[in-house]
Amino acid sequence: MNREEAFHIFSHSEEIVPADEVSASIARMAEEMRAQMSDDFPLVLSVMGGAAVFTGMLLPHLDFPLEFDYIHLTRYRNTTKGSAEMQWRVAPAESVKDRVVLVLDDILDEGETMAAIRDRILAMGAKRFMSAVLCEKTLQKSKPLYPDFCGFKVPDRYVFGCGMDARGYWRNLPAIRALTEGA
Repeated sequence: MNREEAFHIFSHSEEIVPADEVSASIARMAEEMRAQMSDDFPLVLSVMGGAAVFTGMLLPHLDFPLEFDYIHLTRYRNTTKGSAEMQWRVAPAESVKDRVVLVLDDILDEGETMAAIRDRILAMGAKRFMSAVLCEKTLQKSKPLYPDFCGFKVPDRYVFGCGMDARGYWRNLPAIRALTEGA
């Protein structure tokens, strides 16, 4: 990993969602969440590390009581290709039992990671599982689940920014970018 590689990736990408649209979408999702769960005292779980930026942008908009924690289930390991093997680094706590649980993640690709999280949380006794993602990738095949709250549909390309990385770089961007040919 080095600075030159990071700039090579950036120069072989294009902005697909500007920062102001990201902010507006997060505010819209917060309103939808307030309407659906403000009376539930939900447990909000952020999926580390991709959802860190999205979570930090969203939480100040949620003006109702909630509990917050994080989980870490990974399958990407700083590459642009996912692997079939998932690894729990931090599993959900027992506090999910009898709770409405909202899981925040950066992107829903094929849905396998979020489905594994859902299955684990429901098996632990959650009353209801809900999910929110900043982006959902548009794919031609069906997914095991779809998010309850979604900021944007994005094309079937490798996207990064707003917590999503490209080979470990650029999670810190306020806009969403997509790799182009030659990246």
